[in-house]
Amino acid sequence: MKIAKYSLIAVLLIAAILVIVAPVGPMPGFFIGGKEVPAPAQWMDTANTDEIKLRIPGSLPRVVIIWVIQHDGELHVVGAPDSGWVKMIGQGSPVEMRLGENTYTLYATPLTEGWEPVLTAYVDKYRPNYPEIVDGFPSIDEAQGSIAVFRLDRP
Repeated sequence: MKIAKYSLIAVLLIAAILVIVAPVGPMPGFFIGGKEVPAPAQWMDTANTDEIKLRIPGSLPRVVIIWVIQHDGELHVVGAPDSGWVKMIGQGSPVEMRLGENTYTLYATPLTEGWEPVLTAYVDKYRPNYPEIVDGFPSIDEAQGSIAVFRLDRP
């Protein structure tokens, strides 16, 4: 009976640890997984890819599950300036991105100019399946300073 009790406790403890360190929905984690491969010269079409995992390094790294948009052949992510992962990237940072089963080492570069078409493409991509979320986004005219757009550059 003691063995069963300790086994159950061990299983629950392991499950709790996995929930804490792995990204689940909007909750960040620490591990990104996937197979590390070099970034391709040209990204596959991501029109049907809603989410990626993005790992931002730091003393306590963070992995977030986030939407991705492909614009002019480059991948971009969008976030709120006050969110933890955006603050960790700041004015640019190396990141790891998991797309499908592959993980790529990239650099997140903030777009301070020319971000408007990226945000428009982002809204156009996600509005059909997530209208209740996208309708809460600021308009392009209101978005300056209320959103952060990052291009995911190859090293």
